Amino acid sequence: MSYALYHVDAFAGRPFHGNPAGVCVLPAPADDAWMQRVAAEMNLSETAFLVRRSGAAAFELRWFTPAVEVDLCGHATLASAHVLWERGHLPPGETVVFHTKSGPLTARQDAGGWIVMDFPAEPDAPVSPSPALVEVLGARPRYAGRNRRDLIVELDDEAAVRGLAPDLPALARLPVRGLIVTAAADGDYDFVSRFFAPAVGIPEDPVTGSAHCCLGPFWQRRRGKAALIGYQASPRGGVVRVRVVGDRVELAGRAVTVMEATLLV
Repeated sequence: MSYALYHVDAFAGRPFHGNPAGVCVLPAPADDAWMQRVAAEMNLSETAFLVRRSGAAAFELRWFTPAVEVDLCGHATLASAHVLWERGHLPPGETVVFHTKSGPLTARQDAGGWIVMDFPAEPDAPVSPSPALVEVLGARPRYAGRNRRDLIVELDDEAAVRGLAPDLPALARLPVRGLIVTAAADGDYDFVSRFFAPAVGIPEDPVTGSAHCCLGPFWQRRRGKAALIGYQASPRGGVVRVRVVGDRVELAGRAVTVMEATLLV
């Protein structure tokens, strides 16, 4: 049996920007080890696997890095919704519900090619910067916090975020999924960020939707507004619109399909 496999640039308005994700729509659930091998073969930060629930605009959705399965991924969810509408699995304008390890997530189309996703907020709590964290950064942050997945640190300014070169082997030894680094933005955006997760096989992620589940509440507290625009300042870069709604966050981005392949095994 063969399957269509899509390579989508998420949180991007044009090809070769944002965060690339693999998307595979399956006719039935697949073996975990097989999906992990496909994700390793794709060698993208995440590959999404979808199985439609009978008679509904609802899909089971799972995400795999080249190394492990993860329980929340924003850019591969965005890529999945984009493929479902673009390839005719859903009619234009129909909201899709994804059933995931992080509970139900929805996605809907908005004007200008934007896709709006509803995700759980993941606010942080302050922590004291440990010597190991200072070693990773090469500097003492102005703020450090942690949620159930990641560490978040605020640096002095945008230039410090863009110029950061963390010690990735040291970061991989910390008991977290990854490290969110952020600062207030100088120009058109409310904040900038970067995300590093070597422990799950991602040295630096180009654009990380799930990190914005933390960044939204974080910057809402500092900016005093619920609707924010973030720029993830990786080499590829990408824009994420964030709106905090109680214990949820709406993440909005655009996506473009750059490749379609046939998986023969």
